[in-house]
This record gives sequence, C-alpha cells and structure tokens, in this order.
Amino acid sequence: MGRNLTQKIIAAHLVEGDLAPGRTIGLRIDQTLTQDATGTLAWLEFEALGLDRVRTELSVSYVDHNLLQTDFKNADDHRFLRSAAARFGAVFSPPGNGICHHVHLEQFARPGRTLLGSDSHTPTAGGAGMLAIGAGGLDVAAAMAGRPFFVTPRVLGVRLVGRLPDWVAAKDVILELLRRRSVKGGVGFVLEYFGEGVQGLSVPQRGVIANMGAELGATSSVFPSDERTAQFLRAMGRPDQFTPLAADEGAAYDEVETIDLDQLEPLIARPSMPDNVVPVREAAGLAVDQVIIGSCANSSLTDLALVAAALEGRRVYPGLTLDINPGSRQILMNLSASGDLNRLLLAGARLNQPGCLGCLGLGQAPPTGAVSLRTMPRNFPGRSGTRDDQVYLCSPEVAVAAALTGRIVDPRELGDYPSVSEPESYLGDSANLVFPPQDGRTVEIVRGPNIAPFPELEPLPEDLTATVILKVGDDVTTDHILPAGAEVLPLRSNIPAISACVFQDTDDTFCDRIARSGPAAVLGGENYGQGSSREHAALAPRFLGVRVKLAKSFARIHRANLINFGIVPLTFADPRDYDRLNQGDRLEFTGWRRSILDGQEDLDAAGPDGPLRLILSADDRERRTLAAGGRLGLVRRELQEEGR
Repeated sequence: MGRNLTQKIIAAHLVEGDLAPGRTIGLRIDQTLTQDATGTLAWLEFEALGLDRVRTELSVSYVDHNLLQTDFKNADDHRFLRSAAARFGAVFSPPGNGICHHVHLEQFARPGRTLLGSDSHTPTAGGAGMLAIGAGGLDVAAAMAGRPFFVTPRVLGVRLVGRLPDWVAAKDVILELLRRRSVKGGVGFVLEYFGEGVQGLSVPQRGVIANMGAELGATSSVFPSDERTAQFLRAMGRPDQFTPLAADEGAAYDEVETIDLDQLEPLIARPSMPDNVVPVREAAGLAVDQVIIGSCANSSLTDLALVAAALEGRRVYPGLTLDINPGSRQILMNLSASGDLNRLLLAGARLNQPGCLGCLGLGQAPPTGAVSLRTMPRNFPGRSGTRDDQVYLCSPEVAVAAALTGRIVDPRELGDYPSVSEPESYLGDSANLVFPPQDGRTVEIVRGPNIAPFPELEPLPEDLTATVILKVGDDVTTDHILPAGAEVLPLRSNIPAISACVFQDTDDTFCDRIARSGPAAVLGGENYGQGSSREHAALAPRFLGVRVKLAKSFARIHRANLINFGIVPLTFADPRDYDRLNQGDRLEFTGWRRSILDGQEDLDAAGPDGPLRLILSADDRERRTLAAGGRLGLVRRELQEEGR
C-alpha cells in the first residue's frame, strides 16, 4: 500500500524508531524558528548547551510578539536576540519585519522539509508542503543542537471536495473542522489535506487552515506541494525550491474527514473558545464595537486586498474601530504599491505595524462589554486584555461585513464578491533580514538587567509528599496558567519575575499559598494546557515548587513541556478519582523515582481517603528526563559524550 504525504516526509527524516502505528519516533529537524516571547528562553537554553553554532540547515530568530517598548525590557530582549543570532549562526528578523509564520512562509518554507518552532502556530508552513510542528523552546533548542524531535504521530486525512463559494473563506474550512471535532479533536494527529478541493486553495489560504489546526490540538497540518505551491514560490522569487509532493494513490489514513467546500457557508466562533462555532446567520444582528483583521492566521496580501476592495468608496460604520495588522513588511509594501493601503485608510481603518499585537493581548484590548470580531486564531477568555471580553473569530469576509454595517451579518449580503488574486510576483525581498557572520565566536551577547540565568532544577526525589495547591476544570489553557498580555510578556526572559504571575487570573492567592506549601501538585480536567507552546507555563510552576500535575488528559505541547522541566504528568486510571480530590489534600508518592525509571505505568499514591491509581504514559527517554529533573542536563550530557 502506498504512503500518505506525512509518512513520506517522516520516512525521509527518521533517525530513531520505526515508522509504525503508535510508536514514538525521532525526526531530524531541518529548520527552526523562535519568536521573542519564547525565543529569549530558548536561546538561553541553547547557550547553556555550550555549542558554538546551530546544527540545523536554517534557524531564524523573529521579533513579532513583544513589540511595545514601554520600558527597557522588550528592547533589551530584542538586542539580546539579535546578538545571540549572530553569535550562534541564526538569521534575525527585527521588529516590524512581520509575524514569524508569514515571513517564514514568504522567505524560507520549502516543500518536504521539517520545521520545529517555539510557537504553536508553526504548522502554518504546512501550507507550503512542510511538516512544521510547534514545540516548547527547550525542544527547539535541542533541535538547534542537532538532536531529534520525538513524536508519536497518527494521520487524520481531510478530504476536500468541491470549491469554496463566493464570500466563503479558507477560515470557514478550519472552523468547520473545529465545529465537528472540538479543541481536543486533533490531539495526536497530523492533519493531512488531500482531494480535488485542495487545488482551488492558494498557499496563503492553505496556511490559514494549517495555522488553526493548532486549535484542534493537532501535532501538525500539511498540504501537498503542487502547481499552486510552485506558483507561490515563483511569486516569492524562489522557483528553484519547488518540489512536487503528494500522497500515493490509495494511501491510507488512521481516520478520514470529508469536507464538501461547495456546501460550506460563512461561520463564526462565539466566545470564548475556537470550537464554539455556528453559522454566521445564527449570530446575525449582534452589534459590533471592534473589528481586527490580521494576525498569523489572516493577514496575507490577498486577505487584505479583498478587505480593501470591499471597503472601496465606503466608510467604516460610525463608532466602530477597524484595525488592520499586516502579516509582514513585504505585505505592507505590496498593499502600498497596489493602492489598497489608501483604500483601507480612506475607509477609516487604523493601520498597525506587522506583528501579533492584539492576538495575545498586546494592545488593541476591546472596551468593557464590547463585542470584538477578529480574524485571529484564538478567543480564550481574557486573552484580548479585557477580562470579560466577547471575542468572536471569523474570516476577513465576515469581519469586513461587520465593519461596514456595525453588526454581525452574512457577508453574502454585501453583493458581488470582489475579484482578488495572487500577484505573479511580490515586491520586496529579504533585505531586512540580518544574516549571521560565518564565524560568530567573537560576537558578544548583549544582556539587559531583565535577562536572568536559566534556573537550576533538582532531580526527582525518591519519595515525595505533595499538596494539591489548585484544582481546575476542563480545557484550561496556557493563558490560564500564565497570562499573555503587555504586563507579563516582557518578563519572559526572567523566570523568577514571571513566576509571580502563575495562575494570577485564576486564583490570585496561588503564589502566596505555594510559597508556604512545599512541593505541590495541580489538579486539572480534560485537555489541560491547551493553546500556546509557551514553556514558561511549565517552567514557572516548576520554579515555584510544582512537581506533579494530575489531569484527565493533557494537551500535547504542554505535556512535553512539563516533562522537559521535570514535572510528572499523571492521568487517572479512573477519571472519577478527580472528584475525590480537593485543594489542600496531600498526596504521598513512595519509591516513585525508581518506579518511573523501571518503566512502571501504574504509579500508586496515598490520597486523603485511600490509594489512588495514577497512570504515567511515557517512554524510556521521557522517564530519564523526569528523573533528571529536566531535559537540558540530559542533552548537555549527550553532547559531551559525543565530543560535540
């Protein structure tokens, strides 16, 4: 039987394990990306490994998150990242150059390559035929050191048939998948798109769909590399990097979903979860106060050109604010050259620099009680920067219809669909990227006072008594664990400082209580730790004293981050035991270090009203990591044994 596309790319990069169902495998990583919200810590981790230069084909350090320079902290981080990139051999993309996913798609994405990024939306590059995976910064640092990345992938085939109708967008494809499968429905899967409907989608459209696969919890999303891919690479001035790639005829998948594009209609995700999806007609009529078009999901040239065409000769609805966030400097240059930028401004839109901005609460917070429509990938509660926000997720088509009418409306009511197509060539090039010197050993890494050394983490003790310091419910996000936003983001390079913010929006007594409790455990429900790849949501609790997390299930990246920093992720053999435990209970683990190293899956603990049967599903590598207290020391030891 032939192979699907995911299996083909994996087979070409397999360095450990066998390509068989349910097996953990190690992949060679060709490219990495980091961004400034996660990259400062990732580069500190790489520096701690003691290498002179990255060992990947390409590594890029982007600045696209912490763009507001209200004091020295973010500016110092930017300077640190620029000097670290030069020192260790990475390309540097400075502030204002654009969102990492857009710039990477424009300048570096190559069909058939692997990409690991310290951002959960790294799979955007799957729109160009890459196997692109989001991960914690320590995993990315290890990949930059030439270490494999470990996954246990299954492949969900998504068959696309038909063609998108007018006013129905690529965003509606992924919203439909979220409606069907929920934010947990992609966990453990690579989403592979195939079928005759794929040919009708441009690479930027494919990138939107691949980007938001992260909201299903998927490991990655990948599209075939075909004539549309070749067209995109030609327009970007990289025709020589095209390689045709597709699944074999009759290739098998672990599961298959079929989406008939002809039957799709405009969709919208209601507050406050990306899978709370309904047809726009069911939300129609609701007054809208704010519209933001842009982010890593929907700020391509064609997205913004369509918005400009729909706005031409019209004005934004009185009292409503329309913000435009271009995905990259190159997109902004092309909007200017085509006249679309003037159309946006004449209609009353506000133009912002290329960057993530309001998607993670870095500015653009909506007013109290306001309804905000956004083309962004996430609407977790409070993520916008306004605690009781009402954020809806939608396509640019739905967003511009609201901007014109002041209410949620089916965009098909606007009339004729604007004719917008990809240009044959894009203006601009890679001139704003900073390429490293051939030998960076003489480059001085510049550190500001907010950049703290990486904390030392103790090995796992043989016995442990832990207090349940907090009990939370289902679908807890990394935003709940450690908030995003302008107050917390500048502390990403200072673990002692950022640790004071752990669970601050969930329980503002958490840090005071854990300071008095000693070793601690956190209790969660289903899909614990979904959302961002930020490893700070694991490292900061570990710094405070959390050694165990018990949950009904874990999100993939957060589970990996917990293990990387020596927090043991346990699930319940009987999910009803979740109800037996409460905040303040004490759990006793006897001889568990030896049990973990011996490969035991069942780990018993003494609870307040009797024994608890807990499950540790982990391979030998992960168990050694837990026993050592984290992955950094293990990778450093491996490099030393190999003589670097």
